Amino acid sequence: MSKLAGVQSLSGTGACRVGGKFFSNSLGAGTPIYIPTPTWGNHIAIFKEAGLDVRRYRYYDPSTNRLDYNGMMEDLADAPDGSVILLHACAHNPTGCDPTLDQWKGVSAKIAEKSHHVFFDSAYQGFASGDAEADAKALRLFVEDGHTVALAQSFAKNFGLYGERCGTFSVVTQNTDQKEAVLSQLKLIIRPMYSSPPIHGSSIVKTVLSDKVLTDQYYKECATMADRIQSMRNLLVEKLAEAGSTHDWSHVTEQIGMFAFTGMNSDMCDELTSKYFIFLTRDGRISLAGLNDGNVEYVANAVHAVTDGKSIVSQ
Repeated sequence: MSKLAGVQSLSGTGACRVGGKFFSNSLGAGTPIYIPTPTWGNHIAIFKEAGLDVRRYRYYDPSTNRLDYNGMMEDLADAPDGSVILLHACAHNPTGCDPTLDQWKGVSAKIAEKSHHVFFDSAYQGFASGDAEADAKALRLFVEDGHTVALAQSFAKNFGLYGERCGTFSVVTQNTDQKEAVLSQLKLIIRPMYSSPPIHGSSIVKTVLSDKVLTDQYYKECATMADRIQSMRNLLVEKLAEAGSTHDWSHVTEQIGMFAFTGMNSDMCDELTSKYFIFLTRDGRISLAGLNDGNVEYVANAVHAVTDGKSIVSQ
C-alpha cells in the first residue's frame, strides 16, 4: 500500500476519465492510447475528451468468434514506444473473451519490450468468475512483472451500486516519493472536475470489505450470481442444440461474464427485436443475466429461427 496512489472516482467511467487526463498531462496531449476492437463504446469518447489520440488494436476475430491473439501482439509491437495500452482486466466487454494466463504473459512481455504504459479497466472483478482473486490474475501478473500499472475500477456491478457512482483510479508506483507525486497530480485533476465523490457507496464497500464476516458473505453472493449466469450460458447452448441449430456455439460457453458475444449480425439482431421482442445490441451481444429457466428456451428458439442456414459472423 505504500506504493499505491489511489483516489475515489465517479464509478468506472470517472476512473477512466481521470486516468486518461493523468496520462495526457504526464505524457503529453496527443499521446496514443490503444484500445481493443471491439471495446466498451464509452472508452472512445472518454479518452478523446481527455486529450489522448485514440487508436485500436486487434482483439476479437469475428471469423472464429475468439481472441485474435496474433493480431493483438502484432499491433502492440507496431504501436509507437511509450504508448498507453488499455486492457480489460477480466470479462472483456463486449466479447467476454479473455486471454489465457500464458497469453497474458506474452502481452506483458511485449508491453515491457515496447516501454508501453499499462492501463487496466476492471468493471467485473468477482462478478466474472465468482472469484475475485481469479478475476485479478492478469492485473497481479503485470504488477509482479514490474509494470507501473494504472487501474480504473468500478463497483457498480460487483457491489450492485450503479446509482452510487462508486469507483477508484489507482497507480502502482515505484516508491513512496513517486506515490505522493502521483497523488498530488491526481488531486489537481479531480479538484476542478468533480471536487469530491459521493460518500454513501464507498462507505458500503469499505464496510463490507473491512469485516471478515461480511466479506465472506459478499464473496459467496458474487459466486452465486456468477454461477447462475454461467448456468444460463450453458443452458442457452443446450437449448440451441435442442432447437436444431447446427452452428458451433462453443464460443458462447468459452466466454465469461455477464454477456455473450454471439456472432449474430445486425440484421439478425434487428429481427430478434422486431419479430420476437428480444432486445440486444446490434453487434450481437446479449445479456445472459436477462435469461432464466422460464425464457431461455424461447430465446434459443428465436435465435435459431433467425440464424438457421446463415453464417453467424458479426458484421
